[in-house]
Amino acid sequence: MKRPPTIVYAVDDKPPLAVTVFTGLQHAALLSIFLLFPVLVCREAGLSAEKIIDVLSLSMLVIGIGAIVQTFSRGPVGSGFLCPPSFSAAYAPASFLAIKTGGLTLMFGMTVFAGLIEMALSCSVRRFRPYFPPEITGFVVVMIGVTLGVLGLRSVVATDANGNISSLQFTIAGIALGTMVTLNVWTKGALRLFCALIGMAVGYAAAAAVGIIPPADLTRVQTAPFFHLPNLSHLAWSFDPALIVPFAVAALASFLRTMGDVAVCQKTNDADWVRPEPRSISGGVMANGLSTLTAGVLGTVGTNTMTSNVGLAAATGITSRIVAYAIGGIFLLFAFMPKTATVFAIMPRPVVGATLLFASCLVFINGLFIITSRMLDARRTFVIGLSFMLALSVDLFPALFAKLPAGVQLFTSSSLVLGTLSALLLNLVFRLGVRRTQTLVIDPISHDPQRTEDFLSTQGAAWGARRDIIERANHTLGQSIETIIEACNPQGALEVSASFDEFNLNLRIAYSGASLELPHQSPSTDEIIESDAGHRKLAGFLLRKLADGVEATHRSGRTTILLHFDH
Repeated sequence: MKRPPTIVYAVDDKPPLAVTVFTGLQHAALLSIFLLFPVLVCREAGLSAEKIIDVLSLSMLVIGIGAIVQTFSRGPVGSGFLCPPSFSAAYAPASFLAIKTGGLTLMFGMTVFAGLIEMALSCSVRRFRPYFPPEITGFVVVMIGVTLGVLGLRSVVATDANGNISSLQFTIAGIALGTMVTLNVWTKGALRLFCALIGMAVGYAAAAAVGIIPPADLTRVQTAPFFHLPNLSHLAWSFDPALIVPFAVAALASFLRTMGDVAVCQKTNDADWVRPEPRSISGGVMANGLSTLTAGVLGTVGTNTMTSNVGLAAATGITSRIVAYAIGGIFLLFAFMPKTATVFAIMPRPVVGATLLFASCLVFINGLFIITSRMLDARRTFVIGLSFMLALSVDLFPALFAKLPAGVQLFTSSSLVLGTLSALLLNLVFRLGVRRTQTLVIDPISHDPQRTEDFLSTQGAAWGARRDIIERANHTLGQSIETIIEACNPQGALEVSASFDEFNLNLRIAYSGASLELPHQSPSTDEIIESDAGHRKLAGFLLRKLADGVEATHRSGRTTILLHFDH
């Protein structure tokens, strides 16, 4: 991997202890926002305040363990990146349905089942790769960024009982977000590294100064015990086949989100990144599935990798996996110190919104980069465009989707879920009719170079190939055809065939005529001046330099030249 210039401490680096601890606190504060989901589920189940503390303690154990396991870079478990988990909205609809159907025990059992599904999906990442091309991965990342941004805006643009926007909360959010952005853009060193944590602290101070932290939240901090061992008496598990579909949908959404998060981690840490690396993604999905299974075993909600933290790591330039151990240690400590953990859990809404908006910007741009790294034809344009519009409709017309049957709402529970499922289905539909191999016939007498260039450009867009590879292949193909026409005296038409998969682009040029030599060394100046053979050798030598692999065969007067390009 080539370190990008914006990264201060890359994935394999070991930051100073102080940097590691403070960065861990920064991430822990952001992850703590999502402890809201276990609290909501507990309230839906009618648990007492004491039991809710137990669930929160166990939930923090899950986050701490999951953050560490995700850093494993060997074996089938772990992406090897700083990509910590927390509790996901993807599991909320299914969890609430399970509670209504069979209580907490059913939710715990079905969460274990969902974790197993995701672990099973992780073993098929390579097999499913044709159905998850980079533009779909990029679209998922874009939608994650949009989802984070929407959540942030909803927290920032808070309304009172009369539906009026609270200018006070809007101002505090602006102060917190402005602090983060200012420190990130115009400062260096510690101020930039801890820009999010400093912004949160400034937001907390501003909220406390104007008195918008609810008294109930302050009471929660005061009444929470300093030390607490969680009680496990509420743990029990059950299973209901009727809930397989909703939890399978949640597992699929988590699977796709983890794929997108790990892809962003790969790109953030590698300036030469060109495509998602399957092993890292498979290990990341396996680790996330294991985290969700652990959540079910310990009695809490399903988890997912947190895109907001991936974006935070990119924004601060600290992507070292060592930070994950600090995050894990902090949560393992907080699991037995409810008072300290509650301070993070009561983060004021405008501060939550500012932090989510800050992280969403980096995630959104990374998604766009992944999409535009590939050539897009009309098919792929409509896959991305239609899916994006359908996804936005969930946030634009919530009342419409609320009227749909309960079974359908499982697939429209969020813009991320609907957009992702739409992209996958449309990709399958638009793949129909796309051939992996195409052929072009060229008349050497009336050869038009533009026709050859258009042929490969059109096919590259249909295949979703990398733009830089198609441009290089176009140049090489044009030079090859000109050389063959000028130096090899072809008899009759030239047949050009192009074939593509995600890793290889192969061009074959077949013609009747003299073979084109492809020497590994350039011919001498005398050879080039004195004979046509010297000219052919020079042309063949230059072609060998342009492609990643070149071969020539000559049988029964017919020559075939293979040009190979790594993709």
